[in-house]
Amino acid sequence: METVILAVVIAVVVLGALGGLVIGSRRRKSLPPPPPAAPDITAPPAEPHVGDEAETPRDEPRRTIEEVDLPDGSAPVVVEELPAPEIEIPEPTAGRLVRLRARLSRSQNALGKGLLTLLSREHLDDETWEEIEDILLTADVGVLPTTELVDRLRERVKVLGTRTPDELRGLLREELLKLVGTDVDRAVKTEPEDRKPGIVMVVGVNGTGKTTTTGKLARVLVADGRTVVLGAADTFRAAAADQLQTWGERVGAYTVRGPEAGDPASVAFDAVKEGKEMGVDVVLIDTAGRLHTKTGLMDELGKVKRVVEKHAPLDEVLLVLDATTGQNGLVQARVFAEVVDITGIVLTKLDGTAKGGIVIAVQRELNVPVKLIGLGEGADDLAPFEPEAFVDALIGD
Repeated sequence: METVILAVVIAVVVLGALGGLVIGSRRRKSLPPPPPAAPDITAPPAEPHVGDEAETPRDEPRRTIEEVDLPDGSAPVVVEELPAPEIEIPEPTAGRLVRLRARLSRSQNALGKGLLTLLSREHLDDETWEEIEDILLTADVGVLPTTELVDRLRERVKVLGTRTPDELRGLLREELLKLVGTDVDRAVKTEPEDRKPGIVMVVGVNGTGKTTTTGKLARVLVADGRTVVLGAADTFRAAAADQLQTWGERVGAYTVRGPEAGDPASVAFDAVKEGKEMGVDVVLIDTAGRLHTKTGLMDELGKVKRVVEKHAPLDEVLLVLDATTGQNGLVQARVFAEVVDITGIVLTKLDGTAKGGIVIAVQRELNVPVKLIGLGEGADDLAPFEPEAFVDALIGD
Protein backbone atom coordinates (compact mmCIF):
# COMPACT_ATOMS: atom_id res chain seq x y z
CA MET A 1 0.00 0.00 0.00
CA GLU A 2 2.74 2.38 1.00
CA THR A 3 4.47 1.55 -2.21
CA VAL A 4 1.47 2.60 -4.25
CA ILE A 5 1.16 5.90 -2.42
CA LEU A 6 4.85 6.59 -2.97
CA ALA A 7 4.53 5.95 -6.68
CA VAL A 8 1.60 8.30 -6.94
CA VAL A 9 3.52 11.08 -5.17
CA ILE A 10 6.50 10.60 -7.46
CA ALA A 11 4.29 10.78 -10.53
CA VAL A 12 2.67 14.01 -9.31
CA VAL A 13 6.08 15.55 -8.68
CA VAL A 14 7.34 14.53 -12.10
CA LEU A 15 4.26 15.92 -13.86
CA GLY A 16 4.64 19.22 -11.99
CA ALA A 17 8.26 19.52 -12.98
CA LEU A 18 7.42 18.85 -16.63
CA GLY A 19 4.66 21.45 -16.58
CA GLY A 20 7.06 24.09 -15.21
CA LEU A 21 9.55 23.40 -17.98
CA VAL A 22 6.93 23.87 -20.71
CA ILE A 23 5.71 27.12 -19.26
CA GLY A 24 9.29 28.46 -18.92
CA SER A 25 10.17 27.71 -22.52
CA ARG A 26 7.09 29.52 -23.78
CA ARG A 27 8.00 32.61 -21.76
CA ARG A 28 11.54 32.67 -23.30
CA LYS A 29 10.11 33.02 -26.91
CA SER A 30 10.01 36.72 -28.33
CA LEU A 31 6.64 38.25 -28.32
CA PRO A 32 5.35 40.05 -31.47
CA PRO A 33 5.80 43.87 -31.48
CA PRO A 34 2.90 45.89 -30.33
CA PRO A 35 0.70 47.31 -33.08
CA PRO A 36 1.94 50.75 -34.32
CA ALA A 37 0.06 53.82 -33.45
CA ALA A 38 -2.21 55.22 -36.15
CA PRO A 39 -0.16 57.63 -38.42
CA ASP A 40 -1.04 61.24 -38.75
CA ILE A 41 -2.46 61.69 -42.29
CA THR A 42 -1.59 65.05 -43.89
CA ALA A 43 -3.39 66.28 -47.00
CA PRO A 44 -1.07 66.57 -50.08
CA PRO A 45 -0.10 70.06 -51.15
CA ALA A 46 -2.33 71.62 -53.78
CA GLU A 47 -1.09 71.67 -57.39
CA PRO A 48 0.52 75.02 -58.28
CA HIS A 49 -1.42 77.24 -60.66
CA VAL A 50 -0.14 79.75 -63.22
CA GLY A 51 1.50 82.60 -61.41
CA ASP A 52 2.05 80.68 -58.12
CA GLU A 53 5.50 80.65 -56.64
CA ALA A 54 7.39 77.37 -56.72
CA GLU A 55 8.15 77.51 -53.01
CA THR A 56 6.27 78.42 -49.88
CA PRO A 57 6.22 82.19 -49.62
CA ARG A 58 8.38 83.56 -46.88
CA ASP A 59 7.61 86.48 -44.71
CA GLU A 60 9.61 89.35 -46.21
CA PRO A 61 9.23 93.08 -45.92
CA ARG A 62 7.18 94.47 -48.79
CA ARG A 63 6.98 98.01 -50.16
CA THR A 64 3.97 99.79 -51.49
CA ILE A 65 4.02 101.43 -54.90
CA GLU A 66 4.39 104.82 -53.26
CA GLU A 67 7.69 103.66 -51.74
CA VAL A 68 9.19 102.46 -55.04
CA ASP A 69 11.37 104.91 -56.98
CA LEU A 70 10.09 105.19 -60.56
CA PRO A 71 11.94 106.86 -63.51
CA ASP A 72 10.86 110.47 -63.96
CA GLY A 73 11.18 110.34 -67.77
CA SER A 74 13.82 113.05 -67.92
CA ALA A 75 16.46 110.73 -69.43
CA PRO A 76 15.70 109.85 -73.07
CA VAL A 77 15.51 106.23 -74.09
CA VAL A 78 18.31 105.48 -76.55
CA VAL A 79 17.44 102.99 -79.28
CA GLU A 80 20.44 101.74 -81.23
CA GLU A 81 19.75 101.81 -84.97
CA LEU A 82 21.49 99.56 -87.45
CA PRO A 83 23.61 101.50 -89.92
CA ALA A 84 22.06 101.84 -93.36
CA PRO A 85 23.99 100.07 -96.14
CA GLU A 86 26.43 102.39 -97.83
CA ILE A 87 25.23 103.42 -101.27
CA GLU A 88 27.93 103.46 -103.91
CA ILE A 89 28.19 106.13 -106.59
CA PRO A 90 28.89 104.37 -109.89
CA GLU A 91 31.41 105.68 -112.35
CA PRO A 92 29.87 107.87 -115.09
CA THR A 93 29.16 105.98 -118.30
CA ALA A 94 30.13 108.78 -120.68
CA GLY A 95 33.39 107.77 -122.33
CA ARG A 96 33.65 104.61 -120.24
CA LEU A 97 34.69 102.47 -123.21
CA VAL A 98 37.45 104.93 -124.04
CA ARG A 99 38.75 104.60 -120.47
CA LEU A 100 38.65 100.82 -120.80
CA ARG A 101 40.30 100.83 -124.21
CA ALA A 102 43.65 99.59 -122.91
CA ARG A 103 41.99 96.56 -121.33
CA LEU A 104 40.20 95.78 -124.58
CA SER A 105 43.25 96.28 -126.79
CA ARG A 106 45.40 93.85 -124.78
CA SER A 107 43.39 90.90 -126.07
CA GLN A 108 42.15 92.30 -129.38
CA ASN A 109 45.27 93.77 -130.98
CA ALA A 110 46.13 90.48 -132.69
CA LEU A 111 43.38 91.10 -135.26
CA GLY A 112 44.37 94.64 -136.15
CA LYS A 113 48.12 94.10 -136.02
CA GLY A 114 47.88 90.94 -138.08
CA LEU A 115 45.90 92.68 -140.81
CA LEU A 116 48.19 95.72 -140.87
CA THR A 117 51.27 93.50 -141.11
CA LEU A 118 49.90 91.63 -144.10
CA LEU A 119 48.59 94.74 -145.83
CA SER A 120 52.01 96.36 -145.48
CA ARG A 121 53.67 93.79 -147.70
CA GLU A 122 55.05 95.19 -150.93
CA HIS A 123 53.29 92.59 -153.07
CA LEU A 124 49.81 91.42 -152.08
CA ASP A 125 49.30 88.15 -153.96
CA ASP A 126 46.49 85.65 -153.63
CA GLU A 127 48.30 83.80 -150.87
CA THR A 128 48.50 87.00 -148.81
CA TRP A 129 44.80 87.70 -149.24
CA GLU A 130 44.05 84.15 -148.13
CA GLU A 131 46.07 84.82 -144.98
CA ILE A 132 44.03 87.95 -144.41
CA GLU A 133 40.85 85.91 -144.76
CA ASP A 134 42.17 83.36 -142.25
CA ILE A 135 42.87 86.08 -139.68
CA LEU A 136 39.34 87.47 -140.04
CA LEU A 137 37.71 84.04 -139.79
CA THR A 138 39.83 83.14 -136.77
CA ALA A 139 38.66 86.35 -135.12
CA ASP A 140 35.02 85.16 -135.49
CA VAL A 141 34.09 87.83 -138.01
CA GLY A 142 32.05 85.31 -139.99
CA VAL A 143 32.21 84.08 -143.57
CA LEU A 144 30.05 86.67 -145.33
CA PRO A 145 31.45 89.72 -143.53
CA THR A 146 34.98 88.41 -144.17
CA THR A 147 34.31 88.05 -147.87
CA GLU A 148 32.88 91.57 -148.08
CA LEU A 149 35.80 93.10 -146.18
CA VAL A 150 38.47 91.34 -148.23
CA ASP A 151 36.82 92.31 -151.53
CA ARG A 152 36.64 95.97 -150.53
CA LEU A 153 40.22 95.99 -149.22
CA ARG A 154 41.58 94.43 -152.40
CA GLU A 155 39.84 97.03 -154.52
CA ARG A 156 40.95 100.00 -152.41
CA VAL A 157 44.55 98.80 -152.03
CA LYS A 158 44.78 98.35 -155.79
CA VAL A 159 43.59 101.90 -156.38
CA LEU A 160 45.73 103.34 -153.58
CA GLY A 161 48.95 101.95 -154.94
CA THR A 162 51.70 103.08 -152.60
CA ARG A 163 50.69 102.45 -149.00
CA THR A 164 52.16 104.13 -145.97
CA PRO A 165 51.46 102.74 -142.46
CA ASP A 166 49.15 105.65 -141.67
CA GLU A 167 47.23 105.19 -144.92
CA LEU A 168 46.80 101.48 -144.25
CA ARG A 169 45.61 102.10 -140.71
CA GLY A 170 43.10 104.66 -141.94
CA LEU A 171 41.93 102.34 -144.71
CA LEU A 172 41.44 99.40 -142.36
CA ARG A 173 39.70 101.60 -139.80
CA GLU A 174 37.18 102.84 -142.36
CA GLU A 175 36.34 99.35 -143.60
CA LEU A 176 35.99 97.89 -140.11
CA LEU A 177 33.72 100.75 -139.08
CA LYS A 178 31.49 99.99 -142.07
CA LEU A 179 31.17 96.39 -140.89
CA VAL A 180 30.58 97.31 -137.25
CA GLY A 181 28.13 100.05 -138.16
CA THR A 182 28.20 103.68 -137.06
CA ASP A 183 24.67 104.73 -138.02
CA VAL A 184 22.85 102.36 -135.65
CA ASP A 185 21.01 103.52 -132.54
CA ARG A 186 22.77 101.72 -129.69
CA ALA A 187 21.09 103.46 -126.76
CA VAL A 188 19.34 101.18 -124.27
CA LYS A 189 15.67 102.19 -124.45
CA THR A 190 14.56 102.98 -120.92
CA GLU A 191 12.52 106.17 -121.30
CA PRO A 192 9.19 105.61 -123.05
CA GLU A 193 7.46 108.89 -123.81
CA ASP A 194 3.96 107.95 -122.66
CA ARG A 195 4.59 106.14 -119.39
CA LYS A 196 6.88 105.08 -116.57
CA PRO A 197 8.71 102.89 -115.90
CA GLY A 198 10.69 101.63 -118.87
CA ILE A 199 10.78 97.82 -118.87
CA VAL A 200 13.91 95.87 -119.80
CA MET A 201 14.09 92.07 -119.88
CA VAL A 202 17.51 90.40 -119.81
CA VAL A 203 17.79 86.91 -121.35
CA GLY A 204 20.56 84.41 -122.01
CA VAL A 205 21.80 81.01 -120.94
CA ASN A 206 23.42 80.41 -117.57
CA GLY A 207 27.14 81.01 -117.54
CA THR A 208 27.14 84.06 -119.81
CA GLY A 209 27.13 86.48 -116.89
CA LYS A 210 23.45 87.36 -117.24
CA THR A 211 22.63 88.13 -113.60
CA THR A 212 25.89 89.99 -113.11
CA THR A 213 25.20 91.98 -116.27
CA THR A 214 21.73 92.90 -114.95
CA GLY A 215 23.31 94.18 -111.75
CA LYS A 216 25.96 96.12 -113.65
CA LEU A 217 23.30 97.57 -115.96
CA ALA A 218 21.51 98.86 -112.86
CA ARG A 219 24.73 100.67 -111.98
CA VAL A 220 24.92 102.14 -115.49
CA LEU A 221 21.36 103.47 -115.19
CA VAL A 222 21.91 104.84 -111.68
CA ALA A 223 25.10 106.53 -112.87
CA ASP A 224 22.98 108.26 -115.53
CA GLY A 225 20.53 109.50 -112.90
CA ARG A 226 17.79 106.87 -113.21
CA THR A 227 15.93 105.07 -110.43
CA VAL A 228 15.68 101.29 -110.77
CA VAL A 229 13.69 98.28 -109.52
CA LEU A 230 15.16 94.82 -110.11
CA GLY A 231 13.03 91.72 -110.74
CA ALA A 232 14.73 88.46 -109.74
CA ALA A 233 12.80 86.18 -112.11
CA ASP A 234 15.64 83.63 -112.32
CA THR A 235 14.02 81.53 -109.61
CA PHE A 236 15.49 78.19 -110.70
CA ARG A 237 19.17 78.94 -110.06
CA ALA A 238 20.30 78.79 -106.46
CA ALA A 239 21.35 82.17 -105.02
CA ALA A 240 20.49 84.08 -108.21
CA ALA A 241 18.04 86.30 -106.32
CA ASP A 242 20.56 86.89 -103.52
CA GLN A 243 23.19 87.84 -106.06
CA LEU A 244 20.90 90.30 -107.82
CA GLN A 245 19.70 91.81 -104.54
CA THR A 246 23.30 92.41 -103.48
CA TRP A 247 23.94 94.30 -106.70
CA GLY A 248 20.81 96.36 -106.14
CA GLU A 249 21.60 97.23 -102.54
CA ARG A 250 24.98 98.63 -103.55
CA VAL A 251 23.32 101.36 -105.63
CA GLY A 252 20.05 101.72 -103.72
CA ALA A 253 17.85 99.72 -106.13
CA TYR A 254 14.94 97.70 -104.70
CA THR A 255 14.74 94.00 -105.64
CA VAL A 256 11.49 92.07 -106.06
CA ARG A 257 11.95 88.34 -105.55
CA GLY A 258 9.83 85.23 -105.02
CA PRO A 259 10.25 81.76 -103.51
CA GLU A 260 12.96 79.48 -104.84
CA ALA A 261 11.70 77.49 -107.85
CA GLY A 262 8.65 79.75 -107.94
CA ASP A 263 6.89 81.07 -111.02
CA PRO A 264 9.26 83.45 -112.88
CA ALA A 265 6.38 85.16 -114.67
CA SER A 266 4.75 86.02 -111.35
CA VAL A 267 7.95 87.64 -110.08
CA ALA A 268 8.32 89.64 -113.29
CA PHE A 269 4.71 90.80 -113.07
CA ASP A 270 5.14 91.89 -109.45
CA ALA A 271 8.37 93.71 -110.27
CA VAL A 272 6.68 95.86 -112.90
CA LYS A 273 3.74 96.47 -110.58
CA GLU A 274 6.09 97.53 -107.78
CA GLY A 275 8.03 99.76 -110.15
CA LYS A 276 4.86 101.55 -111.22
CA GLU A 277 3.73 102.06 -107.63
CA MET A 278 7.16 103.38 -106.59
CA GLY A 279 7.35 105.65 -109.63
CA VAL A 280 10.83 104.51 -110.67
CA ASP A 281 12.31 105.13 -114.10
CA VAL A 282 13.30 101.58 -115.08
CA VAL A 283 12.45 97.98 -114.17
CA LEU A 284 15.14 95.41 -115.02
CA ILE A 285 14.00 91.77 -115.13
CA ASP A 286 16.59 89.01 -114.85
CA THR A 287 15.24 85.77 -116.34
CA ALA A 288 16.16 82.11 -116.08
CA GLY A 289 18.81 80.60 -118.29
CA ARG A 290 18.02 76.98 -117.53
CA LEU A 291 14.98 75.18 -116.10
CA HIS A 292 14.69 71.89 -114.23
CA THR A 293 11.07 71.31 -115.11
CA LYS A 294 9.24 69.74 -118.01
CA THR A 295 8.59 73.18 -119.43
CA GLY A 296 11.20 74.31 -121.92
CA LEU A 297 13.26 77.41 -121.28
CA MET A 298 11.92 79.18 -124.34
CA ASP A 299 8.31 78.46 -123.38
CA GLU A 300 8.95 79.97 -119.96
CA LEU A 301 10.55 83.08 -121.45
CA GLY A 302 7.60 83.51 -123.78
CA LYS A 303 5.28 83.31 -120.78
CA VAL A 304 7.27 85.93 -118.88
CA LYS A 305 7.11 88.26 -121.86
CA ARG A 306 3.33 87.84 -122.23
CA VAL A 307 2.68 88.38 -118.52
CA VAL A 308 4.84 91.49 -118.33
CA GLU A 309 3.11 92.97 -121.35
CA LYS A 310 -0.16 92.92 -119.42
CA HIS A 311 1.29 95.99 -117.71
CA ALA A 312 2.98 97.58 -120.72
CA PRO A 313 5.06 96.65 -123.76
CA LEU A 314 8.68 95.71 -123.23
CA ASP A 315 11.02 98.53 -124.20
CA GLU A 316 14.13 96.36 -124.46
CA VAL A 317 14.97 92.66 -124.61
CA LEU A 318 18.72 92.35 -124.14
CA LEU A 319 20.44 89.08 -125.05
CA VAL A 320 23.61 88.40 -123.04
CA LEU A 321 26.24 86.40 -124.92
CA ASP A 322 29.62 85.16 -123.74
CA ALA A 323 32.03 86.54 -126.34
CA THR A 324 34.51 83.73 -125.70
CA THR A 325 32.09 81.14 -127.10
CA GLY A 326 32.47 82.59 -130.60
CA GLN A 327 30.28 80.97 -133.21
CA ASN A 328 28.54 78.83 -130.58
CA GLY A 329 27.06 82.03 -129.21
CA LEU A 330 25.39 82.62 -132.56
CA VAL A 331 23.48 79.36 -132.19
CA GLN A 332 22.13 80.57 -128.84
CA ALA A 333 21.26 83.92 -130.38
CA ARG A 334 19.17 82.32 -133.11
CA VAL A 335 17.15 80.27 -130.62
CA PHE A 336 16.39 83.21 -128.35
CA ALA A 337 15.49 85.44 -131.28
CA GLU A 338 12.79 82.97 -132.33
CA VAL A 339 10.96 83.31 -129.01
CA VAL A 340 11.46 86.87 -127.82
CA ASP A 341 12.09 89.88 -130.01
CA ILE A 342 15.72 90.66 -129.25
CA THR A 343 16.34 94.41 -129.44
CA GLY A 344 19.94 94.58 -128.27
CA ILE A 345 22.99 92.43 -127.50
CA VAL A 346 25.34 92.50 -124.51
CA LEU A 347 28.71 90.87 -125.15
CA THR A 348 30.50 89.87 -121.95
CA LYS A 349 34.09 88.72 -121.33
CA LEU A 350 35.55 90.65 -124.24
CA ASP A 351 38.70 91.17 -122.17
CA GLY A 352 39.61 87.50 -122.15
CA THR A 353 40.22 85.11 -125.03
CA ALA A 354 37.31 86.50 -127.02
CA LYS A 355 37.81 87.49 -130.64
CA GLY A 356 36.66 90.98 -131.52
CA GLY A 357 35.05 89.81 -134.73
CA ILE A 358 32.10 88.33 -132.82
CA VAL A 359 30.70 91.87 -132.62
CA ILE A 360 30.39 91.95 -136.39
CA ALA A 361 29.14 88.39 -136.72
CA VAL A 362 26.34 88.54 -134.15
CA GLN A 363 25.04 91.85 -135.47
CA ARG A 364 24.95 90.44 -138.99
CA GLU A 365 23.27 87.23 -137.80
CA LEU A 366 20.44 88.89 -135.88
CA ASN A 367 20.34 92.31 -137.51
CA VAL A 368 20.39 93.64 -133.95
CA PRO A 369 23.02 96.06 -132.60
CA VAL A 370 25.50 95.37 -129.84
CA LYS A 371 24.58 97.91 -127.16
CA LEU A 372 26.80 96.99 -124.21
CA ILE A 373 30.08 95.15 -123.75
CA GLY A 374 31.66 93.71 -120.62
CA LEU A 375 35.39 94.19 -120.24
CA GLY A 376 36.21 92.73 -116.85
CA GLU A 377 35.05 91.61 -113.43
CA GLY A 378 34.84 95.10 -111.92
CA ALA A 379 31.50 96.61 -110.98
CA ASP A 380 31.87 99.40 -113.56
CA ASP A 381 33.37 97.33 -116.38
CA LEU A 382 30.14 97.26 -118.39
CA ALA A 383 30.34 99.96 -121.04
CA PRO A 384 28.02 101.33 -123.73
CA PHE A 385 29.32 100.11 -127.07
CA GLU A 386 31.04 102.82 -129.11
CA PRO A 387 32.10 101.64 -132.60
CA GLU A 388 34.96 104.15 -133.02
CA ALA A 389 36.56 103.33 -129.68
CA PHE A 390 36.11 99.61 -130.33
CA VAL A 391 37.76 99.67 -133.77
CA ASP A 392 40.60 101.85 -132.50
CA ALA A 393 41.26 99.26 -129.82
CA LEU A 394 41.27 96.50 -132.45
CA ILE A 395 43.84 98.05 -134.76
CA GLY A 396 45.95 99.64 -132.03
CA ASP A 397 47.83 102.89 -132.15
